[in-house]
Amino acid sequence: MDRAILHCDCNNFFASVELLDRPELKGLPVAVTGDPENRHGIILAKNDVAKRLGVKTAETIWQARQKAPGLICLPSHHGLYSEFSKRINAIYLRYTDLVEPFSIDESYLDVTGSLKLLKMTPEEIADELRARVREEIGITISVGVSFCKIFAKMGSDYKKPDATTVIGRGDVERILYPLPVTDMLFVGAKTGETLKRMGIHTVGDLARADHTMLTQRLGAAGESLWKNVNGLDEDPVLPYDTWIPPKSVSHGMTFKRDIVGREEIRTGIAELSDAVSSRLRRLGMKGYVVSVQIKTPSFQTVQKQKRLDHPTWLQSEITEVCMDLFGSTRSFDLPVRLITVTVSSLIDADSETTQIDIFSEQTEPVKEKKESIEKALDGIRRKYGRESIQLGIRKNPEIGIDHSGPSRPRKEE
Repeated sequence: MDRAILHCDCNNFFASVELLDRPELKGLPVAVTGDPENRHGIILAKNDVAKRLGVKTAETIWQARQKAPGLICLPSHHGLYSEFSKRINAIYLRYTDLVEPFSIDESYLDVTGSLKLLKMTPEEIADELRARVREEIGITISVGVSFCKIFAKMGSDYKKPDATTVIGRGDVERILYPLPVTDMLFVGAKTGETLKRMGIHTVGDLARADHTMLTQRLGAAGESLWKNVNGLDEDPVLPYDTWIPPKSVSHGMTFKRDIVGREEIRTGIAELSDAVSSRLRRLGMKGYVVSVQIKTPSFQTVQKQKRLDHPTWLQSEITEVCMDLFGSTRSFDLPVRLITVTVSSLIDADSETTQIDIFSEQTEPVKEKKESIEKALDGIRRKYGRESIQLGIRKNPEIGIDHSGPSRPRKEE
């Protein structure tokens, strides 16, 4: 028996939530944006009216207003969106305990075991979910129904807003094969260009492509794409609240102005490393690979990484590694718009095994002392707030680092 998998996707989620309290804006072009004063002036979400005028997510407010001069820009409220996400998932949980959030506004549901109990078809469940979310929450969702997660996700994207699309085994060629290959899940722009050079322009072309050729050209990604496009995705839908260990932890910041000079760059990197290390300790994880990504004022991106011979969650160590990487990549005298610090190749901190190196500058007792200091820092912050104590981080309100309030570096998407 085929599985019955649903992918539920909230339509224009951020904008839809904001408009619940602003009915007077119905029918007008509306976008939810970042904070222009902190140089986050990009479109985070838009309603259907703005979308029809050509407004796109991630473009600047200035670009959007060239297309839609009357565009109404609203600030974002991420705490509010999280609350609505929980309420919507609570509706899904009335139908199955296999509800796996894919993002703040998307969830997979496996309703295979609920069909007999509810005496409903998967399509009927999808339609009822759309009606319940519309009536109880006030926003709309689109639902894809299929026998695997990949095709269910592509189904919810196929028709919007407020629609149900069923993709059974007999529907795949009719619905999916004519689509551009870039509509295939996990085919990004770069992979799409590679596939087009191979003569693969549609999802159907990809499905008919030689398995060996895809694997030779794209490696493991080619193997995965071939399985997915041929309906061989057996990835299960996990129960709600299942904790999935992250593969990496990162934090990025677009500064209030371009930063320049070793001191300002160290201030930025130290703040970002602090955010990353604190989260690693909360997760109980350490990482072997430290990387720093730099975005220039002209929006060029440079990234460099280093693999350590031991895992770390130390803010001081992450900062020093990133400073070395930065210095080997770019002059400290050149301006920088954004920096992102990432730690990856994560392991459970309790599973760490250490090989003592008598020639290492950081001996085990020194390392343990540093870890004790940073753990104590976490304890003080839990009790008195994050701003109560800092570890080697200079305040610099001019670039957006001010420890007087609950500010936190914000990631530029």
